[in-house]
Amino acid sequence: MDISTQTTDAPPPVPEPTMAEQKRNARGATRPGDRIFLGLSRGSGILLLVIMAAIAVFLTYRASLAISKDHGNFLTTFEWNTNLQPPSFGIAVLAFGTVVSSIIAMAIAVPIAVAIALFITHYAPRRMAGPVAYVIDLLAAVPSIVYGLWGALILVPHMTGLYGWLDKYLGWTGIFSWEGGAPRSMLTVGILLAIMILPIITNVSREVFRQVPRMHEEAALALGATRWEVVRMSVLPFGRSGVISASMLGLGRALGETMAVATVLSPTFDIQASLLDPGGGTFAQNIASKFSEATQDGRDALIASGLVLFVITLLVNGAARAIIARRKEYSGANA
Repeated sequence: MDISTQTTDAPPPVPEPTMAEQKRNARGATRPGDRIFLGLSRGSGILLLVIMAAIAVFLTYRASLAISKDHGNFLTTFEWNTNLQPPSFGIAVLAFGTVVSSIIAMAIAVPIAVAIALFITHYAPRRMAGPVAYVIDLLAAVPSIVYGLWGALILVPHMTGLYGWLDKYLGWTGIFSWEGGAPRSMLTVGILLAIMILPIITNVSREVFRQVPRMHEEAALALGATRWEVVRMSVLPFGRSGVISASMLGLGRALGETMAVATVLSPTFDIQASLLDPGGGTFAQNIASKFSEATQDGRDALIASGLVLFVITLLVNGAARAIIARRKEYSGANA
């Protein structure tokens, strides 16, 4: 007797909704909680754009009033005298000082911060990693004025030995020549800024390195890789975008730091060839030191310099986003 067997096919899998369908479902949400959350989310995004646009319009309007009265060239004049009639001021020195001090800070802080983050996450024993991470978190909460006072009272007096060593062995370059005097220069400002942004870059990089899939590291170890090879082949490629983002956060603070720079730097409106000679200035330091005694035209001029700093910050953030987007195929988001 033939026995016929009947096979029942499994029901086809239900395809996941596409992004467009998800958006349509979100727009057509009927639950009160969904509608409230959708409205709050959309309103927050629109509010952020409105605030940014309002800031840009305010800065542009006040800057146009100042630049229209400027007797010098706003981009190239090595002078800031808003009490003249007509006033004469320019941002050449401020732009140079802001960029140079930030570059020095980033060159010092980023490698050290990444090394500390790797030590905490992959090398240090657990009993040591916790206290070290806690101290780094505390450093991130220290106010900038405290850093400035520490820099003026402790850092500046102890920089003479380093300045003398740099002048002795690298003074022939001209960049590190020193003629004596108080070491209140761009190099000191850059070192202080590096100390200030170090906790930010370290904390973000540490959290990124902790997200590396354990299977990636175990696979590398199974192939015979050393600890450093695991870090180089698995951890750093995974956290590259996160490290870039952390660096941009630190750079943003370095570009806009005010009180610490004003406390340490001896500002002058000239550009020194040597990083060890006193002089120079930054946008934030100049605004903080001159705003209280400035006239109406002087305040408009300071707002114009603030607009330039605003544009520089936007360009830096845009460049960072472009770098991250170009390297997203190597980032942990797609691992």
